[in-house]
Amino acid sequence: MNSREIIELVESAESELKEIFSSIDKTAYFYSEKVLNAMQHNNLSEGCFNETTGYGYNDLGRDTIENIYKEVFSSEDAIVRNQFVSGSHALSVTLFALLRPGDLLLSISGLPYDTLHEVIGIKDNNSSLASFGVRYDQIDLVDDDFDYEKIESYLKNNKVKVIEIQRSKGYSTRKSITIDKIDRVIKLIKSIDKDVIIMIDNCYCEMVERINPIEVGADVVVGSLIKNLGGGLAPNGAYVVGSKNLIELVGERLTLPGEGREVGPTLGVNKQILQGLFFAPSVVASSLKTSILASRVMEKLNYKVSPKYDESRADIVQNIEFNDPDLLIKFVQGIQSGSPVDSNAIPIAWDMPGYSDQVIMAAGSFTQGSSIELSCDGPIRAPYIAYLQGGLTYDYGKLGLIKAIEYMEKN
Repeated sequence: MNSREIIELVESAESELKEIFSSIDKTAYFYSEKVLNAMQHNNLSEGCFNETTGYGYNDLGRDTIENIYKEVFSSEDAIVRNQFVSGSHALSVTLFALLRPGDLLLSISGLPYDTLHEVIGIKDNNSSLASFGVRYDQIDLVDDDFDYEKIESYLKNNKVKVIEIQRSKGYSTRKSITIDKIDRVIKLIKSIDKDVIIMIDNCYCEMVERINPIEVGADVVVGSLIKNLGGGLAPNGAYVVGSKNLIELVGERLTLPGEGREVGPTLGVNKQILQGLFFAPSVVASSLKTSILASRVMEKLNYKVSPKYDESRADIVQNIEFNDPDLLIKFVQGIQSGSPVDSNAIPIAWDMPGYSDQVIMAAGSFTQGSSIELSCDGPIRAPYIAYLQGGLTYDYGKLGLIKAIEYMEKN
């Protein structure tokens, strides 16, 4: 295919998506109103943009950010900090905050994301939860849904402290988990054991559906600021929202017992975090449109995709299955060639920390590792799936996709 044919293909696919895009725009408007109301209700002012250093006592902006997040999520409390290195770090801190030696952690969404394997102790590490005597078990999904019968039986025969649910698919072929399924399984769990703590890994899922996990009974929800809610502006950080007593535990694990959330300098990032949240509804909408366009175009090119363009979505991630390591590598390199930063760089697969397989990653982004910006990555293992996500604007996402296909055709 030449460039003109590729553009015609993309524009043909785009013309089929008008109704879907219109629905996404309505969800963006819904969240825009929610964010604006939260900022107004919590008296966001220019003084909130001031920085603190050292211990970070009495940081007005930090406290306001957390109150805004609390309102956006309809949660009792929130901790939103640049001291979190990543979403995985926030998940690790939360798990260590909630679990004690002898406690049982249960995943009901199958094997967690690769970066949590050493945290939990699935893969040996002397600093893992397992090394502190925390037990772990998992129940796999069945046909992309929870195994409700097995979950019910397990809870009736075991005292579980924390149940972990990873909504996004990670590096797997399963579908991401929608809110209706979260709602159903939480009702089941709480009917058996009202004291079990339900923790949701919400990375990539924020502002995709109009209901969030807190609103259907989750106790703790965790996510990254260099994904959806950072809006492409937050330079790092993560959030944890949920019950007040649990957020207090997370704060004391992040810093230290006795000081907890009272400390933690913001070092001048408050404005970026707040402005990122302000833009997040629009940016998430652009990312969704980019993924849906990619799904339709790559399907027209006879690649297997998941989800399909007209399926309901729980997150911004698009799977494209190549069944060939060379094609996967070329597509990822093509996304890099369509990026604004380091577009002349050629990604190669490498032994990335925290992953069992070599990973190739295109991330020509303004913030290192930001996957709300157009990015694409995948492990070098069968069936050789590219995981595409992000797009600060739909136009840049569309251009990135066109350039990626052009790159594949030339190479």
